[in-house]
Amino acid sequence: MRKRSFGLFVLLVLIVGDFSYCQTKGLCINEVMTKNASNVIDDYGLHQPWIEIFNTSFSNIDIKSCFLTNNKAVLNPHLAATQRMAMMYMIPKGDVYSNIPPRQFTLFWADAMPKRGNNHLDFSLDSNHSNWIALYDANGVTLIDSVTVPPLKADCSFALRKDGIKSQGWEIKGLKTGTYVTPNTNNVTLDSNVKITKFKEKDPIGISMAITAMSVVFFALILLYSAFKVTGKIGENVLRKNAMKARGITDKEMAKEKLVGHESGEYYAAIAMALHEYQNNIHDVEETLLTIQRTKRNYSPWSSKIYTLRHVPKR
Repeated sequence: MRKRSFGLFVLLVLIVGDFSYCQTKGLCINEVMTKNASNVIDDYGLHQPWIEIFNTSFSNIDIKSCFLTNNKAVLNPHLAATQRMAMMYMIPKGDVYSNIPPRQFTLFWADAMPKRGNNHLDFSLDSNHSNWIALYDANGVTLIDSVTVPPLKADCSFALRKDGIKSQGWEIKGLKTGTYVTPNTNNVTLDSNVKITKFKEKDPIGISMAITAMSVVFFALILLYSAFKVTGKIGENVLRKNAMKARGITDKEMAKEKLVGHESGEYYAAIAMALHEYQNNIHDVEETLLTIQRTKRNYSPWSSKIYTLRHVPKR
């Protein structure tokens, strides 16, 4: 019994560990700046080197208890997990910076001043030399991501060409025209819609767009016509079958001769009105007496002047 309980406990630990790793493996180091002269500032208004972490997944990832380091000594395979953890900066729990929304970013300041906040690391970066940066899982053993940043000039960053896609390669941003340092936002800044631009180049007048729009409209109308036509046929067949059943006719040819199910709308309207009058007791009230009342005037008033005078209102 004890062996079974111990086995279940070990299995549960492994499952939880695998689930935690499945979550954190969606993280990657997306952009790094080693010398911040006039770029983004931290909470204290200072220009500090920074590391940008990107959540490549489509769900929230809590980066708490993960580790960041620039110490290559942690790569020693003979180190125990506790020894490796002691050489790295552990991201504290319960901080707003640790919970990264889907496809979003968070910044860590590499200023070697961890007392300034949970997003301030205990190591700094050297812009004159290469910097190896690694992100480890909470177990202190699993390497989630790492990158070697080359020496950079002031206000230049080393970033992925496309967010989270390492196959696209890295580039130094801030040197050439059109490349921007993008802390805490997408590395690719879309100033225009590429598809619309290409469409304008190929069809400047808009003929293709007009033809496409009209085709969509007419195609939709044809579909609606077909749907209503089929629905109407089905309704007619149902009415015909009900009429044949009510009259006791089973032969379809006989039903066609007697026009069963082909009664006009006026026919049904007359029946409906008759039923309505009958159920609501509606009928015309007619009198058979003819009364002729003699006029008081013995002359024709059409030429009388009194009818053309203005009537003075009573005050």
